[in-house]
Amino acid sequence: MPEPSVEQASVRPSYLAGPGNPAWVTAALHRASGWSYGHDPLLARVVLASPDQQAVLHLEPEPDQPWWVIRHARTADAPPWQASFGARTPAEIIAAFTDALTDPATPTAGGSPYEPLRNAGWQPARDHSGLTSPDGIVQVEHFTETSADAWFIDVAISGDPEGLIWRALLGTGTPAHLISAVTRALADPSPLPRAPQSLPPLGQDRMHTSVRQLPAAHVAFALERRIDALVYRSPGPCRPALPPGPAVQPRPHRSR
Repeated sequence: MPEPSVEQASVRPSYLAGPGNPAWVTAALHRASGWSYGHDPLLARVVLASPDQQAVLHLEPEPDQPWWVIRHARTADAPPWQASFGARTPAEIIAAFTDALTDPATPTAGGSPYEPLRNAGWQPARDHSGLTSPDGIVQVEHFTETSADAWFIDVAISGDPEGLIWRALLGTGTPAHLISAVTRALADPSPLPRAPQSLPPLGQDRMHTSVRQLPAAHVAFALERRIDALVYRSPGPCRPALPPGPAVQPRPHRSR
């Protein structure tokens, strides 16, 4: 008897693939990193807290607000911070951030978060504010002014408000290695898997998609394989996480 199969699309670039499965983030935090949930099951939201109660993730469908918000409390040697991601942000890009946050290994000192983008051929934006993807869809900008030090990511197919697909704001105090995890994910040319019927309509004319048949078990157990891989990372405590950090400031002075 032939093994059951399902259709799966591979989508490039990754930032146009649509939100995907939120469990890629939430289930991994809960089952692999011990984050606890305290949300009301009758409400359309998820709240997860790190084991040390310093970091909190909120996932809430607010039409005019970012759906994903991660807040980290102040520590003895670091200020509080907040990061947010829009509703259409691919879960895999948010997972790059949360995987780095919970990685038990000590983060290594790296270069600028711009470095993975430059290495992937991203160029300075026309107004010289940050870097733009080769297809012109994504702009990553670093804003600094006095105490502000925030990173903005805009994914848009046009300059009109209707053309904005998703936005991420990585606020003052967000550790550089977490920002770099996101820029590496943005620069990664690997396609993301999606169910063909779930492909987002916005940006379809700018994405490259191929559809193939895969064993149903391979698709069904992708999340389990991911969680197993995270569980077997080097042992250690969860990376400290936190309560409300400062709101991201309006766009100030820019640096590259």
